[in-house]
Amino acid sequence: MTLLAHSLPAAQDFYGALFGWEFESGGDVRVGPYTRAIRAESAGHEVAGIGELSPETRQPPVWTPYFTVHDADEAAAGVRSTAGTVAVGPLDLGERGRMAMCADPAGAVFGLWQPATHRGPVRTPLPGTAVWNELWAPEPSMMSRFYEWLFGYAVDKQADGSVMLLAAGEVVAAIRPIAPTLPPHTPPFWGTHFAVTDVDGSAAKALALGGRVLREPYDGAGGRRAEVADPEGAEFTLVASR
Repeated sequence: MTLLAHSLPAAQDFYGALFGWEFESGGDVRVGPYTRAIRAESAGHEVAGIGELSPETRQPPVWTPYFTVHDADEAAAGVRSTAGTVAVGPLDLGERGRMAMCADPAGAVFGLWQPATHRGPVRTPLPGTAVWNELWAPEPSMMSRFYEWLFGYAVDKQADGSVMLLAAGEVVAAIRPIAPTLPPHTPPFWGTHFAVTDVDGSAAKALALGGRVLREPYDGAGGRRAEVADPEGAEFTLVASR
């Protein structure tokens, strides 16, 4: 899970204060400055990464999920052959691994990660860590075919039109119909959920740190949550840790 931000120091200030993250240099990364987010409770393992966009880049900051693959070049070729696009790479990031930045046929951005010395961020239920990803798209059933073919996921279609993606019997992500509360013609996008102990308090803290609350805290099927954005506009969801 990686955030592409315009200002690395500003992102560190915001997420460090919000989630209690500490930061370590990501080393020699060809795509630009990069830092690793660490939580003490995760035994020093990386829980997220933050990269800095080049000054001439106008794309909005966004949280991007990465999918682990055995061969990034083969997976990138698979993306191209199924009407997706490869915007960056595949390229080596030092000794850490090999990556590519892609988009599915509907335009939702995601990354490919072929690990070497670095296995990638650790996913745990601990507060301050990413616990869930879901793709919002007009046709979840149709979009699921792309991820099913590319990554070998099994699919489980839900009564509400959503599709669960499963690996080895475990649900790893969801594809959901674009919510009617979103503006018309909203393009498909991947959303990231971070666990916190107090959703209401964390939403208020995000606001105090210069972010925005896009949807006030509410109780949903998966527990209490709130939708927020950081000061540069990167959106994410806060969920109650379990």
